[in-house]
Order: sequence, then structure tokens, then C-alpha cells
Amino acid sequence: MSKYDSSFERIMRLEYENIQKLIKSVDRNVVEKTIDLLIAVKPQSHKVITAGCGTSGILAERVAHSMCVVEIPAFFLSPANAIHGGAGAIQKGDIVVLFSKGGNTKEIINYIPICHAKGATIIGVSQNDGSVLALNSDIYFKIQVDQEADIWNMCASASCNAIAAVWDAVLFTAVQYTDYTKDDLKLIHSGGRVGELLGVNNHEAGKIC
Repeated sequence: MSKYDSSFERIMRLEYENIQKLIKSVDRNVVEKTIDLLIAVKPQSHKVITAGCGTSGILAERVAHSMCVVEIPAFFLSPANAIHGGAGAIQKGDIVVLFSKGGNTKEIINYIPICHAKGATIIGVSQNDGSVLALNSDIYFKIQVDQEADIWNMCASASCNAIAAVWDAVLFTAVQYTDYTKDDLKLIHSGGRVGELLGVNNHEAGKIC
């Protein structure tokens, strides 16, 4: 036993229970619309752009990476770079996924008029129904988490893990409805343990095409 057990177990339980609640609370119509859009990205030669600030920004990077792993072309666009010309990457037909728990983060709100002007679809991931992001997104993807892991219930922690779990469910469901195969994964994921499990040897990984 450890003197930290009580706190450690409380937080682990909290994280688990947050995800459990989302199984019932997430709007399945929103999930379906989101998956439909993601499935169409590659065939229509579009892309997904994600953005967030702070911990939400790290989460947005993770989601973009996971999309690439399942052949949904995506990248993270830093809010700082976006307002210095980086938003030129956003084009008509693209999907822009904006992460902001409170939905009023100024750096994230900056994307909204750009997306509207360019004809990009905004998926706003927040839990504030009355926020600027919720009210101005084409799809408001509400992910409600009532309790964070810190003792003040302020720091983005449990909410980010819950959002990551929901988006894992979205992306790895989407891939089941595309023509993506294990050979496709083998081509793009030659490194690490995954590459070993897929049977990529060093010769294959370093081969010049």
C-alpha cells in the first residue's frame, strides 16, 4: 500500500466513470454525421485540419495523427500560425475540427470567419452549448465531462482523456467503412512495435521506391 493510493484510485475511477457516462450521453446523430464526413475526405481529395490551445491543442495534434494513421488526410494547424497566414491551408470542402472545452477561446474563435468565408465545414468540440464555437459550428460535437482530475476541477485533464476516447471510437469506426487494409497500414507504419507486428523488416522499411 502507498500513502498516495486514495488519490490515485479516486482519479483513476473518475477517468473511467467519465468515459462510461459518455457512452450514453454523446449524441449518436452527431457521431454519424461526423463519421460520414470523415469517410468522404480522402475520396473527395479534401483534408481535415484540427486546432486547439494548451492541452486541447495537444489533443488536437493527437486526433490529427490518428486520422493520418487510418488514411484520413489531416494535420494540426497551430492557432498562432493560423493568423499569420497558416489559415491559407484551409480550402473549400475541408473539415476543420476545433477543440475548446469552454468554446470561447479567442484563438480558436479566430478560425470561424475564415472557415465560413472559404466554405470549410466546422466541427466544434466543446461542452458549452451557449458558446461562440457551439453556436457557429456546422456540427456541434458536445462532449460533456463534469469533473476534471485536479482538486479544483479546473485543469483540462479528465475531459481531454474522455475526448480522446470518443474520437478514437469515431476514427476506428470510420476506418471500418473504408477500403483501408492491413497492407495499407504496413506501408505507412513500418516503425516501432507496430511495424514489427506487421512483419516489416529492416530491408523493407529502408527500401527506396
